[in-house]
Amino acid sequence: MSDWGPVFVSFVLFVVLTPGLLFQLPGRSRCVEFGNFQTSGAAVLIHSLLYFAFICVFLLAVKLHLYLG
Repeated sequence: MSDWGPVFVSFVLFVVLTPGLLFQLPGRSRCVEFGNFQTSGAAVLIHSLLYFAFICVFLLAVKLHLYLG
């Protein structure tokens, strides 16, 4: 049996935290923009830090595991 928890969590967080897809923090004209499909260097940095923090929380602190098969 393989542990699919890290793969699933990483994929979901990547889709949710892609800058400009669902939301962008900070936006170009406002603090938060939704669905604008544009990005900036600051937004990439903020979303990367959020991704790292959530990965650490879900995989190290919560120890989320998902076994299939």
